Amino acid sequence: MAIIPKHTAAALNIFTTMSSLARKENAYNLSQGLPDFPVYPALSDLLKEATTEGFNQYAPMPGLMELRENIATVFNNRYRNSCCNPDTVTITPGATYGIFTALATVLNKGDEVIYLEPAFDCYVPAIEINGGIPVCIRLNAQKNFEIDWQQISDAITAQTRAIIINTPHNPTGRVWTQADWAQLASIIGGREIYVISDEVYDTIVYDGLQHLPGFLQRGLEGKLLSVYSFGKMYHITGWKVGFVIAAPVLTEAFRSIHQYLSFSVNTPAQYALAKYLLLPDQDPASVMLQAKRDLLISRMQPSRFRLNAVSKGTYFQLFDYSAISDMDDVAFARWLAIEHKVAAIPLSAFYRKAPGIKQVRLSFAKSDDILYAATEILCGL
Repeated sequence: MAIIPKHTAAALNIFTTMSSLARKENAYNLSQGLPDFPVYPALSDLLKEATTEGFNQYAPMPGLMELRENIATVFNNRYRNSCCNPDTVTITPGATYGIFTALATVLNKGDEVIYLEPAFDCYVPAIEINGGIPVCIRLNAQKNFEIDWQQISDAITAQTRAIIINTPHNPTGRVWTQADWAQLASIIGGREIYVISDEVYDTIVYDGLQHLPGFLQRGLEGKLLSVYSFGKMYHITGWKVGFVIAAPVLTEAFRSIHQYLSFSVNTPAQYALAKYLLLPDQDPASVMLQAKRDLLISRMQPSRFRLNAVSKGTYFQLFDYSAISDMDDVAFARWLAIEHKVAAIPLSAFYRKAPGIKQVRLSFAKSDDILYAATEILCGL
């Protein structure tokens, strides 16, 4: 008989549940971050080219050298730095895998890992499966989900081994500032505490802001594993290709585990992404998605949903529904999908214990027709 690990993950997470409910009810699916617009034609053509050119067997364990070199080139050009090099880039089968393997790299049984709620649902199970003990710090929902740095400092013990951070932040859309990074560096100081930096929405930042990558932060050298996602970058979530950037010693340790989990990643996709990265005149996804965010917000203005703060990154926008219903957020999300044919994610999905906050997360990574149709229903509630 198989032994089921005792961790806190539900049999089916809320994202699977709500997307399944959306299909069953034929509802507009603003729940899961599944873009419904097409892949860039040039990227699709390069994937076909990869298969005909013979890139159909195992890739090298760290990833195709051309892809790793081009990632380093793009990042160094973007941030006007030379800190990123291909030897510290490892290609992974998606970002969730990258986060899990990063935790496996640094954790021993009984180590504590600080994480910030609301948090993506894979964090706690990944900590616990790897033998760690999750230590929760809640962001202040009354103050636009600000970080309480004193709480983080107070939570550090002799057993603290790592902290997971997320910027741009899912589900709030908050983007870390240089002051945030400086605070983290000052708290960690000379301690042997590592940072798992979930940066999967790094290219999806709005209103003139710029993402600040973890691997460039002073005071955190040799402590960071930064996790990225091509799925988010190019709205190709089904390709499941990501990458992790870390210092040489951490990269070596990460790969020592990666080689026994996945070993290699989809070779044709790596070929296509390597070629596509350096093509000129690419339209940033953030331009298109900021327009979609603004469309969603403007369409929701006549509704009884309340906008607490405008999302500064990611695919998502939070809305407060307390003027509409007294239901808890899970019940409200189910009611919305079943009775009104719009699927959303309840905010409590990002908490270990429901916070009692009447908010839902809507994805605006959808066609304009879907956003118009869904918001017309929401404005009628």
